[in-house]
Amino acid sequence: MFTSRTNTVSSHTAGTGNTMTGLFKLLRPKQWTKNLLLFAALLFSFEEIRTETILTTLLGFILFSLVAGCVYILNDYVDRDRDRQHPVKQFRPIASGQVQPAYALLFGIILLILSIGIAFVINPLFGGLCIVYFLLNVSYSFVLKHLVIVDMMTIAAGFVLRAIAGGVLIHVPFTPWFLICTMLLSLFLAIGKRRNELTLLEGNTGSHRKVLDNYSVTLLDQFNTIVTTATIISYSLFTFTSDRTIHLMWTIPLVIYGMFRYLYLIHMKNQGGSPDRVLFEDKPILVTVILYVVSVVVIFAIFE
Repeated sequence: MFTSRTNTVSSHTAGTGNTMTGLFKLLRPKQWTKNLLLFAALLFSFEEIRTETILTTLLGFILFSLVAGCVYILNDYVDRDRDRQHPVKQFRPIASGQVQPAYALLFGIILLILSIGIAFVINPLFGGLCIVYFLLNVSYSFVLKHLVIVDMMTIAAGFVLRAIAGGVLIHVPFTPWFLICTMLLSLFLAIGKRRNELTLLEGNTGSHRKVLDNYSVTLLDQFNTIVTTATIISYSLFTFTSDRTIHLMWTIPLVIYGMFRYLYLIHMKNQGGSPDRVLFEDKPILVTVILYVVSVVVIFAIFE
């Protein structure tokens, strides 16, 4: 009798633990690397780097990640029946039965309210940006991802919102060139993602993502040629006209190499479907990003 009761308690504890783990997985923490863009404003405002601004940006990063996680929860809730038929997505917490759909939805609603509430307390404008980001991503999930070209531009808009949010958090102005560079680089990544999906699916595009029927590898390559050129030119102009030190120009080769390396991975290695994975799995890309951040900090520290 004692043994039976112990087993029941252990089973309940294990079930609770699995549910908590599943709820955390629903937030897709591996995707949070995208929100590191919030730190860009702090990086390019070297004189504002202090304990207060670092902690504020870190808190903003966490809140933004939680809001993004709520979008993932909503997507998984709506797509749970479809995901059960997918060879990979069937292992997601809701589709696999690790988390009950009602629990997941309630968790998402509570988390969204708390996250946005705290965001408004920190900075009302930042809270507003969190709402806009959430609504944009919900619109993307249900409507915009099915519209050719608009789908990629919506992804880019999400990154621009991250960059703006980072500036709003620490009350620093951002130049148009900075936002243009962010938008173009985001488009570059979005185009690479679509190209990778087309290449991997090999003609079976409609069964995966309907919008892919409207793209071709040739068209996406043309898009990437335009965006790559525009990004390099825009970044070069940013280094010369952003009212910061002219020595930022020394980071231009790192930007060019990083983009060329990414194109190499897209065309020669059939990668690019997950930019966050490429960042951590491709050592040259990771080293380039680290060198870029270090270079910007050193340049500002010495020449400003």
